[in-house]
Amino acid sequence: MAKHISETPATEWLKQNKVAYTEHPYDYVEHGGTAESSKQLGIPEHHVIKTLVMQNEQGKGLVVLMHGNCKTSTKNLARQIGCKTVEPCKPEVAQKNSGYLVGGTSPFGLRKQMPVYVESSILELTQVWINGGRRGFLVCIAPQVLVNQLGGKPVQCALPQWSLAYKSKPIPQFFGSNMKSSLSFIFAASLPEGSRLAAGFVVDC
Repeated sequence: MAKHISETPATEWLKQNKVAYTEHPYDYVEHGGTAESSKQLGIPEHHVIKTLVMQNEQGKGLVVLMHGNCKTSTKNLARQIGCKTVEPCKPEVAQKNSGYLVGGTSPFGLRKQMPVYVESSILELTQVWINGGRRGFLVCIAPQVLVNQLGGKPVQCALPQWSLAYKSKPIPQFFGSNMKSSLSFIFAASLPEGSRLAAGFVVDC
């Protein structure tokens, strides 16, 4: 029998808004992030959504929903939402604004009402896994819930998490003679699911 998680403000919100969801508990690992939860649950990390509590230059809180295997360009985000700057909140500020412990933050049932911004490519997926209001607990929902019921606004601020393994070794030693092919392989292999390498790039050695 699947383990049942007791109610959280997030699951209460989902039920109040008549959102269909399934529960997916896992063993929480400190600093494991979406890589750990996706591995334990056997799902693509690209389909696991991070809930990031940030703030603008005036200290006003906002929430960003991002693919687990992507980072957020705060510069691009700030430009799209009409702010001068956007930066992550300190853990204690994030907890105060959301009402959740870091590592167990859900965009549903927030303590403080904040605008929510959703990476637009999330909405192209058929289903997503997102924190259910507790560490070690994800819920699976249809991504349109993030816009239709939650009121999130689509943005485009995702950055691939490039592999930087080559920095630990001298370039010629790591890549060998065919440096161009090796660079192309590593960068292409590190792109998020569904992304394309549309242009060349320059690496200073």
